[in-house]
This record gives sequence, structure tokens and C-alpha cells, in this order.
Amino acid sequence: MTAKREVPVPAPGQESVWDYPRPPRCEACSHHIEVFVEDVRIASTTSSRRILETSHPPVYYIPPEDVLMEHLFPAFGKTWCEWKGAASYYDLQIGDRLVSSIAWTYRDPRPQFEEVRDHLAFYPSRVDRCLVDGELVQSQPGDFYGGWITSRIVGPFKGSPGTMGW
Repeated sequence: MTAKREVPVPAPGQESVWDYPRPPRCEACSHHIEVFVEDVRIASTTSSRRILETSHPPVYYIPPEDVLMEHLFPAFGKTWCEWKGAASYYDLQIGDRLVSSIAWTYRDPRPQFEEVRDHLAFYPSRVDRCLVDGELVQSQPGDFYGGWITSRIVGPFKGSPGTMGW
């Protein structure tokens, strides 16, 4: 059974994920994006790219020069996105803490997503906290997607039980 989808009207200053395009769009983003693990700021940038796709909260792609890459190492496995191509993953190690597949990247993206080549996208559910302009992010429901939910975004969002048919 597919969940009923009631789409609220966004308030001023908000975006509805149902106004995002399909196929997705990539755009420059100047919001201050931060990622923390064990109180270590793993990433901080005002030069990210965000990908917007119908029914999904934005995913922020952070330039590698704005990430503490010494804590990350390539993980086993790849996945395929019909729009962006093959995704490779990173594990994170800080002290005794190991977090598997905490982030992903596109090393050879399709031409329309060249802007995110080698940028890293972090799963908010796998880090201690993510912030957009100081606001704490909620992770997109489910374990497959890596969208970042803030008060500026309204759903409903794909990823919850019953949403696979959307």
C-alpha cells in the first residue's frame, strides 16, 4: 500500500520538495554547511553544491578542500545513480570510532553533474550533527537517502515506509 501524499503549501522563505525538478538540478549554494563527528568539525564550507530532486530534501556536496580528509578513507563498494553515475564511498575514523560509508562522491559524474566531481556528500544520520547556517539538520527518513531537512524545506519526503511507489 502506498502512503497518501498530502503536499503542504510552503510558507514564505520555505521550499517544497515537490517543486524540485526531475531529473534533478545541481546549483551553487552559499549557506554555511558544517558536519561534526566526535566534536570534530569534519567539514565546513560556504561553497557547496546542492542537488534538488522531486520528493527529496537537498543533498549538499562539499568541496574536498573544505573537508578534513585525513579522517576519511575509501570504503568498499559502489552504487549507481541513474542521473549522476557511479558513487564511491568513504569510511571515517576518529580515535577508536569507525563510521562506515559516512559519505559518498562521484569521481566521474555524468556531464550535467560535473560540478560535484570529487565533492563529498555526508549522510546526516551517520554523523553526530550537520548544520545549515547554524540550524541543526534532520536526516531524511530511511537509510538509503542522504537528504538534509531544515525548517526551510517542506515535504512529505521520500524514504519513509510506504513511499517507494512515489
